[in-house]
Amino acid sequence: MKIAQVAPLYEAVPPRLYGGTERVVAHLTDALVELGHEVTLFSSAEARTLGRLVSVRDQALRLDPAPLKSDAAAHMVMLHEVLVRADAFDVIHFHTDMAHFPMFSRYADKTVTTLHGRLDLKDLPGVYERWPEYGLVSISDNQRRPLPLANWRATVHHGMPEALYRFSPASKGYFAFLGRISPEKRPDRAIRIATALNRPLKIAAKVDAADAAYWETVIRPLVEGNPLVEFVGEIGDADKSDFLGGAEALLFPIDWPEPFGLVMIEAMACGTPIVAYRCGAAPEVIEHGVTGFLVDEFEAAVAAAARAGQLDRQAIRGRFERRFSATAMARRYVDVYSDLLARRPFAQTESPIAVLEEDRSFAAIA
Repeated sequence: MKIAQVAPLYEAVPPRLYGGTERVVAHLTDALVELGHEVTLFSSAEARTLGRLVSVRDQALRLDPAPLKSDAAAHMVMLHEVLVRADAFDVIHFHTDMAHFPMFSRYADKTVTTLHGRLDLKDLPGVYERWPEYGLVSISDNQRRPLPLANWRATVHHGMPEALYRFSPASKGYFAFLGRISPEKRPDRAIRIATALNRPLKIAAKVDAADAAYWETVIRPLVEGNPLVEFVGEIGDADKSDFLGGAEALLFPIDWPEPFGLVMIEAMACGTPIVAYRCGAAPEVIEHGVTGFLVDEFEAAVAAAARAGQLDRQAIRGRFERRFSATAMARRYVDVYSDLLARRPFAQTESPIAVLEEDRSFAAIA
């Protein structure tokens, strides 16, 4: 199949540091190429991909030092570049939420839209009622709950390359928190759990501008006032094997409907168990008593963290390989694409390639 992957422009593909959606797009694109498909990635110029890259911006938005920039304008340019090439693809796979809906109605029957974020927002139902022709993919069954009547075609859990992170047969005795400093991620709970057990906690997380006040007023005093807690800062893929692999357990004490939680399978890839609150997709990802523990309150979280080291790290890695590899994810998406093609009357199996051969980049059309 000839497949377009359309990534958000907020982070590089894959991200240099923090970032979930763009990381998944990178893994999916490469896995599809390895399965023999012809994949074109629409992204910023620094993307690293086995597919063919159509560059629509010189760099991703978040780490671009330009003081003034427009994410709306950047995404409009990208969607235009996809649109002028639309006839060249059998499937156009969007990871940009609903941004493409008004522009691609003519091509809705060849699109797949994976929704990566939370869906319990006030204005979203009206969008999916207005454009029901777009087939949607959820990243967990739990994610769908706020929009049960949307045009859901499948749930596809995230996956990662098996070789990306190293398996660690033994921990170094600390707990880990990895992700973002924000109220819904509850780093304060992680600090309380580790402190209750008198165990070290390492926090590797980014602090968004929106969460700066929460960091300064709530979390930073807990970090600086506790000798058990070390704030590592934001890390990328190259550092995660050591960080997660050395942990006795990943603490994932969330307090919101997490759509998936990529860090959970990153930990599993290293053989590290997870202690998670029973929110969002956590029960779909974690097998209680095998790859970690699901809890509902603080005392249970402390007890689970205390016995996390008893779980079989090799078995955890094995469950990652069977359930959450990039190849497994890509094969599930191929099933979604095949179903899409089967639904289309007179579906083309050979798409025009003239537009692709122009190989236009953003720089060329600017």
